[in-house]
Amino acid sequence: MITLYGIKNCDTVRKACKWLDTNGVEYHFHDFRKDGLTATKVKTWAGVVDWELLLNRRGMTWRKLSDDDKADINKGKAITLMAAEPTLIKRPVVEHGASVMVGFDENSYAAELL
Repeated sequence: MITLYGIKNCDTVRKACKWLDTNGVEYHFHDFRKDGLTATKVKTWAGVVDWELLLNRRGMTWRKLSDDDKADINKGKAITLMAAEPTLIKRPVVEHGASVMVGFDENSYAAELL
């Protein structure tokens, strides 16, 4: 079973859900805000994909962080921040077996999920 992690009001998450629905791919939606997220889950993802790919530095949550939080960012610090503020994670994150996909790209989804 595929699990798609994100937040409901994210346009990219909506696009991914629409693509999955249109292509008949079954999935479970896990809302970061409603369902929470553990540091263990973020560590697992960071073990499969580069933590810098997971960290959304373009979003409002990143911009609102203090300069101290943004300074000297490394894998451990990023994982701690993402676990505390899941909206720092680039969305959506899709778990499919042992693979993890970050963001939405139709070609990648088709190659991996169909």
